[in-house]
Amino acid sequence: MSRLRAGVIGAGMISQVEHIPNLLGLAGLFELVGVTDPSPISRQFVTDTHGVRGFETPEQLLDQRLDAVIIGSPDPLHYEQVLAALSRGLHVFCEKPLCYSPAEIADIAAARDRAGKLVQVGYMKRFDPSYRLALESLPGTAGTLRSVSVEVNDPDAWPFIAHHRYKRGGDIPKELIAAAIDKQRQQVERAIGIPLTDLAFRGFTGAYSSALIHDVNAVHGLLDALEVPDGEIVGAQIFANGDGGQGAVKLLDGQALWTMTHLTVPKLADYRERITLFFDDASLELEFPSPWLNHQPTRLTVKTSQGHTLSTRDLRAGYAEAFVEELRGFWGAIVNGDPVLNPPEHAARDQALLVGLTRLHLSGLTS
Repeated sequence: MSRLRAGVIGAGMISQVEHIPNLLGLAGLFELVGVTDPSPISRQFVTDTHGVRGFETPEQLLDQRLDAVIIGSPDPLHYEQVLAALSRGLHVFCEKPLCYSPAEIADIAAARDRAGKLVQVGYMKRFDPSYRLALESLPGTAGTLRSVSVEVNDPDAWPFIAHHRYKRGGDIPKELIAAAIDKQRQQVERAIGIPLTDLAFRGFTGAYSSALIHDVNAVHGLLDALEVPDGEIVGAQIFANGDGGQGAVKLLDGQALWTMTHLTVPKLADYRERITLFFDDASLELEFPSPWLNHQPTRLTVKTSQGHTLSTRDLRAGYAEAFVEELRGFWGAIVNGDPVLNPPEHAARDQALLVGLTRLHLSGLTS
């Protein structure tokens, strides 16, 4: 068994709550060499809590002898950091969104191929045991599919991380924050390609690319299992000051419709995330818990009907944690040559849909 020397770029919430503890828990697969973050508070907290060495800059971390990096930094930094790691000959695991633009993702895929390394995107739902079981338990076919529904209400992480060891770094230099914000604006403008409103910017970077993207990726996997091709975007709306995002995609020339809505409800400590597929005589529903509640199983329910007789089955696949399993998958792809479950090509497909939703939202404002 090969043990990989790994570094973590970014010591924010996702790294402190998930990636760093999970890498340390997988000590037989990974040796965590160090973590980099521009916040001295975050670096010191990680060092004090986990005994992990801290580095001020990604370059200092990349100068260490590494096999792979896990990137959990702010979204607009992903592009340059992934390319920097690949240029050093490292395998890369990067949180979603990989990039805002499919064109930038294509750059990463080309750099990956030149380096002969692997890039995996952090769509942990693909590793959820109930999601994997759902792919094997679809109660219908493309010919009987009628609709796909995604509904999410989310207060963000605050109700679900209070029991975790986490400390926010509020001491990042202002000039670094300003540079990241400017970089983000430029990346989004290039991705969308038409004039942006502030609402569209907030919705694209927030409700769409930071939240709904998980469900877009998950639904794409379910549609692939049914051999349903990509559809046509027919509706989109960004609302609630960018905390809400809605979309509609026509599938199979109008035989079925995929609708999706994500809304952040900041002061309501309730999380619900549902993906439901309806067929002529059956349905399948995945109800996800907050992703921060580790080892809490996703509920998978299949309903079928023969006349008036309704059969409801709750399927249980186990208690494995998706955040842990995606790191196992990353290790297996590198060491054993297992398929990369979430390659850049999947991220490009997901991001292209979100770009299309945003463009349609903007076109509706001017029509």
